[in-house]
Amino acid sequence: MSASRRSGTTDELGPEEPGESGGSDLLAALLDGMDAALCAFDADGVVTHWNREAERILGWTAAEAVGRQGFAGWAVRTADAEEVQARLMSAMRAPGRQVHEFALVTKDGGRVLVRTQSAAVRGPDGQPAGVYCAFSEVHAQIDLERSIALSEALFEDASWGVVLVDADLRPAVVNAHAARSLGLGRTSALGRPLGELLAQGVEELEAALTHVLAEGAPPAPADLWVTVRTPEGDKRRCWRSGFVRLASPLAEEPVPLGVGWLFEDVTEAKQGEQEAALLRFRTNQLHRAARAAAECEDPVEAATVHLDFALAGYADHALVDRLAGGPRAEGEPGPVRLVRLAATPAGAPGPSLLTGAAGLPVRYREGHPALRCVERTGTVRADAGPVPAERAREWALERQWPGDAVHALCAVLRSRGRTLGVVTFLRGAGRSRFERSDAAYAEDVAVRIAMALDLAEAVRERPAE
Repeated sequence: MSASRRSGTTDELGPEEPGESGGSDLLAALLDGMDAALCAFDADGVVTHWNREAERILGWTAAEAVGRQGFAGWAVRTADAEEVQARLMSAMRAPGRQVHEFALVTKDGGRVLVRTQSAAVRGPDGQPAGVYCAFSEVHAQIDLERSIALSEALFEDASWGVVLVDADLRPAVVNAHAARSLGLGRTSALGRPLGELLAQGVEELEAALTHVLAEGAPPAPADLWVTVRTPEGDKRRCWRSGFVRLASPLAEEPVPLGVGWLFEDVTEAKQGEQEAALLRFRTNQLHRAARAAAECEDPVEAATVHLDFALAGYADHALVDRLAGGPRAEGEPGPVRLVRLAATPAGAPGPSLLTGAAGLPVRYREGHPALRCVERTGTVRADAGPVPAERAREWALERQWPGDAVHALCAVLRSRGRTLGVVTFLRGAGRSRFERSDAAYAEDVAVRIAMALDLAEAVRERPAE
């Protein structure tokens, strides 16, 4: 049997010339290596080519198929043979390719619905010499079309970000939603290191991508906090991210092509969860502090209990200063002088210490946040700002605060329409600055401390029985 017969082709060109055997072997290898089933007919409708994929789908070998007149009586039901043959051979007279769906018969008698693409084969003179027909099972073709349609939809219409990252951890394809999230155009992000797109969170993202390339997709989505560089400035965002490893379907062993990264912005939801959790914790702290303070015989001790409970997760230091000379009504003239009543330990953490026995005024300079708090009868925030550590320490010491303080919040102590003093909360460089919600919590704590100090003042002024 010649090489052409082994590959499922007829040899109508006469004796092989030197070198033609190699060409036939190459043709046989090409036909048998195709992923699609392929057959061909000459101008008379005789099968001339039949590859291994066609054999796999229908069960008919090349030896059984090549040389038959059309599909009648073996690959197509007799009732359908004439119509199928006419539609296939019509490609000889039509331009381009024609697509049809047929029900073919397998060798064991079953039926397979296939989708065919057929086109004319031209001879040396340019005239139609036959037809070639590539076909595949309809469900396989539909699966392929679904995959392509899904890919197109993800990169055009998806309401979440989709980024294909190559094996070098650089974006290869970015959909419109992801481009908007990154603050760039779809082509501007391609091929750039992730460090150029994100100001913070790059290490965590690259670690996740590297893990997926090596181990595969994680079992659940991950929430990644990143800071995105945008023309309007850096923006802190939380992206709920899922990852899938991409491998080539053409390789015998999986070869990683990169990672598919899908994400959605859940910043508002995460911030809402964090704020709700923080509110629950602070409410519980206030409740616990109230119960503990109710057991104190000395109202001043009750004030320090409220102070200690408030510090947990909120600030690093706290100070309570009372007005020298007693409570003052709003608008009452006279200089403001403050006496330190209680403070948290400057070294190791522990309960607040009462320090007001001597009654010496604190040496606050004019314009000090605590003095302004009393004058305004409202909360005052202060920050050292982005300065070197030594300058921040000088800033804190100038204000009679511990040297590691860089953020401060002063809340006025008021009870029964009178100002009693100031409570100051201080944070170090490891914490964020005080926000509006922090000020509201400080004012809640200040109300409780003020009530305790007012009670202590009333008890002290009450005549002995």
